[in-house]
Amino acid sequence: MPAAVTDGVSAVRPELPEPAPNRWKTLVFIALAQLMVVLDATVVNIALPSAQADLGFSDGNRQWVITAYALAFGGLLLFGGRVADLWGRRRTFITGLVGFALASALGGAAATTGVLLASRALQGVFGALLAPAALSLLAVTFTEAKERAKAFGIYGAIAGGGGAIGLILGGVLTEYMDWRWTFFINIPIAAVAVAGAALVITEPAGARNRSRLDVPGVALATLGLVSLVYGFTRAESHGWTEDVTLALFAASAVLLGTFVAVEHRTKAPLLPLRVVADRNRGGVYLSLGLAVIGMFGLFLFLTYYLQVVRGYSPVASGLAFLPMVAGMVTGSTQIGARLMTRIAPRMLMAPGFLLAAVGMLVLTRIDVDTPYAGLILPGLLLMGLGMGTAFMPAMSLATHRVQPRDAGVASAMVNTSQQVGGAIGTALLNTVAANATTDWVASHATPAAAGRALQVEAVVHGYSTAIGWAAGILTLASVIALVLVNAGRQDGAPGPAGGARRPDGDAATAAPVLAH
Repeated sequence: MPAAVTDGVSAVRPELPEPAPNRWKTLVFIALAQLMVVLDATVVNIALPSAQADLGFSDGNRQWVITAYALAFGGLLLFGGRVADLWGRRRTFITGLVGFALASALGGAAATTGVLLASRALQGVFGALLAPAALSLLAVTFTEAKERAKAFGIYGAIAGGGGAIGLILGGVLTEYMDWRWTFFINIPIAAVAVAGAALVITEPAGARNRSRLDVPGVALATLGLVSLVYGFTRAESHGWTEDVTLALFAASAVLLGTFVAVEHRTKAPLLPLRVVADRNRGGVYLSLGLAVIGMFGLFLFLTYYLQVVRGYSPVASGLAFLPMVAGMVTGSTQIGARLMTRIAPRMLMAPGFLLAAVGMLVLTRIDVDTPYAGLILPGLLLMGLGMGTAFMPAMSLATHRVQPRDAGVASAMVNTSQQVGGAIGTALLNTVAANATTDWVASHATPAAAGRALQVEAVVHGYSTAIGWAAGILTLASVIALVLVNAGRQDGAPGPAGGARRPDGDAATAAPVLAH
């Protein structure tokens, strides 16, 4: 498609495609599928102790219930995005839903540890097909600025708040039903989404990328991302300087470096470098990844604090996160969606991440008997409001004006940045908390100090320190969004420099658009 046609006075940008029929019904089923994928990242966590007692697996294998999903999902996301572009997003979306449901049924019925781990890996495989297909369907379905803002407002709220909802749902299902229902719950959700997708979802003609599959790129990207995610996972449990951990990081650097070199030369790359070379999309991927590090840190340590220190039940600790979910929904749908067509994305992303960092700083003041309403509640509200405000324009900008044939891999990069961010956050902040706890015990231990009380205070100090680091990382995400993201408001207007912009987001070489 030509970038622009000029007559010496004005430039005419290409017309946007006609809005897709049934697009709001389509949004319902895309949102439902995305919620299922995001929920699964946390809903199983609370059920782990019950599953371990039932199946009798070791503490070492307990970690693999989480890691098997993370490795398959994170490692195959780019492949899943390319499959969506090649095979068709609707078909990939439905395949991902059916496969995810079958894998969930296998996990719920598991009678052995091996079957449970296999089901988690399969969930990750089909999740890697489903997540990029869902976001890219959203990107090619909603092209009118105001409708796109509303649609991404809803999607952003789900992407940001789904993990917290998973904590709530996991607690309810485990406490009042059975741990197996943390798997079985996916089956009716997927069934509804499949039926809806078959009936109402369409995608624009000619939006596929039918180039041959880049097999070397698939192998290098998958192995490189698996090594990276597993490296951070192993660092958490075995240490950052352990030989295997260092080998995994080194292998990841070599594999991903080779991947970039291969993609630069191949005619049909798995990840066209134009997708990530765009300044705005690159800024979004980086700031989102950093923000997820901070958010995962909050989920992790505040859950431990509420259950271990304060004695909350799984259900009560899950419900404690509801204000954050409410804040995310409000920030995403009432602030981000309303302002996205009026101001530049960075004017929402940077203040949003900064507000979330302020919420984190409030939570660093927790102690052994901190009242929920007096400190935790306002901290969660600020965190949710800020993240919702920032996530919504970030999700939209990540796929804004990308070529339709690249929508799948652009969407996959959004999910990849979040998955890698989650792996880094868990490993890095766990290490920070553990070191802070050890140092506090060493500096405060006295013969008169009570052992249990001292240990609890030390653990809370570790949580507070790690949350402080998370606040700093969110502040860095705010700075990156402010500095790197320079796109104009997402209303079809020309780019920030005044030049017309191609659908792939790169500045056109045509003459500037002049006002009549």
